[in-house]
Parts: sequence; structure tokens; C-alpha cells
Amino acid sequence: MIQEIHEFLLQHLKSINANDTLGYYETTHPDLTLYEWWVTPHRLDGLPFHDFMMEANARRGTVFGAEGEPAPTRFDLANLKIQDYGDTAIASYTLLVSMATPQGVNVAAHNESRVMVKFDGKWKVVHVHKSPAYAAPHVEK
Repeated sequence: MIQEIHEFLLQHLKSINANDTLGYYETTHPDLTLYEWWVTPHRLDGLPFHDFMMEANARRGTVFGAEGEPAPTRFDLANLKIQDYGDTAIASYTLLVSMATPQGVNVAAHNESRVMVKFDGKWKVVHVHKSPAYAAPHVEK
């Protein structure tokens, strides 16, 4: 079951990376809730927010908001842990997005948790929580 969830998660993330709104809809529940720390300190509800973002990026020929031609991009899930509870699963990891640019490879990182529920035999992401992957303010450098 863990392998099935892992494959589903990769399919879901690949749809986002490719600005594939149809693939995103196939893997995401309409009642989605999200916390995306770099967007707003408030919860986002539903799919319209990402519809707009993915369609705008696709029109511009970009991935993850890069300017100009699509840059070669890959993502890795560092420290991936999948917790399987039957028809509910939680994946937590540090998402590393590597993008090749003329100036070199840039890597962005943030921590994510995705909650997935199986509806009628199909996994759907129902909640996403993202947080920065940098030292907390109280930690000395």
C-alpha cells in the first residue's frame, strides 16, 4: 500500500509541476484546504487558486513561476515518510525543487505535509500544509 500511495503522490506532484490542471483535478479533492506560507498566512480553500496559478504559468510557458522558456526542473522528496491508515494517508517530506537556469542550478526547499483520502477506490489530496525549510528565528546561526 505504501508503494501505491508513493506513486499516487508523485503523479499528483508531477501534474502540478507540469501545470496540468486536468491531472491536478484527477488527484485533488474539490474540498481541498491548504496553507502555503509564501502566499498568505491564511488558509486557502478549494481548487480555484491553483487553477489560476497553473493556467497563468502554462500560458507563459513556465514551471513554478520561472521567467521565459521552461527551465529543466526536477523535484525530490527528502526525508519522505508515508503514514498509511487504510483509506487515509499522510505524506510528509522536504520538497526540493531544482531548476537549471543559465546562471546555474537553483534549489528551493520547503517542508510539506499532504493528507490523502481514498474515495471510491481513488486517492485524492484533501489537505496540504507547507512551511519554510529554514532555521527558526529563535535558533542561533
